[in-house]
Amino acid sequence: MEQTVAVQGIHIPLLVEKAREARKLIIDMAATPTGCHIGGSLSVIDLLIGAYAKHHQDPDTAIVLSKGHAAAALYAALHVYGIIPDNPAESYGAEGSLFTGHPNHKLPGIPFATGSLGHGIPYAAGWALAQKLKGSNGLGIVIGGDGELQEGLCWETAQIAQARMLNNFVYIVDCNGGQNDGYVHDISPIRNLRQRFEAFGFVVREIDGHAMEDILAAIEPDPGGPVAILANTVKGKGVSAIEGNPEAHYVKIPEKLALRWKVSLS
Repeated sequence: MEQTVAVQGIHIPLLVEKAREARKLIIDMAATPTGCHIGGSLSVIDLLIGAYAKHHQDPDTAIVLSKGHAAAALYAALHVYGIIPDNPAESYGAEGSLFTGHPNHKLPGIPFATGSLGHGIPYAAGWALAQKLKGSNGLGIVIGGDGELQEGLCWETAQIAQARMLNNFVYIVDCNGGQNDGYVHDISPIRNLRQRFEAFGFVVREIDGHAMEDILAAIEPDPGGPVAILANTVKGKGVSAIEGNPEAHYVKIPEKLALRWKVSLS
């Protein structure tokens, strides 16, 4: 099968390489004295790379990471795009550093500080509503987690999004199947997720959250209503030693191990 080289004029191999470089940065942040939320950062990074490739140059569009514990992925994505010039791994988590454990809105490219799960979804929906009221075509794009859907605020926002017909609101769910204490299906199963969003009036798209061409094609608004993208991902994607393991939610690793992981990135 012939490999897709470009989607809507965006060069796929270049984005795949950016994602690889971002994964190296995430691993480096896991090797700092504070460590980082590596599992969810590695699962979400392809989604962030795709979202910024398509929409970060539009000043009327906001890209919000609601699963704020994956800040390492956000900083890595912003760095490989040159939006944040400083290497986040050099001071991540250090006292006085702007590279805090949750997204810091004092850094360029981060419209809102997030961290309390569920809160980033209404931030992005509110942005989308503001753009509609201004007569702008700007989007509100939010990336959350599947464990985060246990927060009621996510569904309250879904209700508002359909009530106000926010057809410029895109909600991407990083469905990696894990959360802080284990597997989502063992803690609070989320059954019939597609049907749930459809019941709230969303246009639903299910994709492979690590296939860049699928990501680029999916992150688009729909005139029929708000969009929910269910992105199937793997926690710890790229590092075979921790792929799919919920215990890799947050880690601190030695530099020698970080070097091995970076060399072995799949």
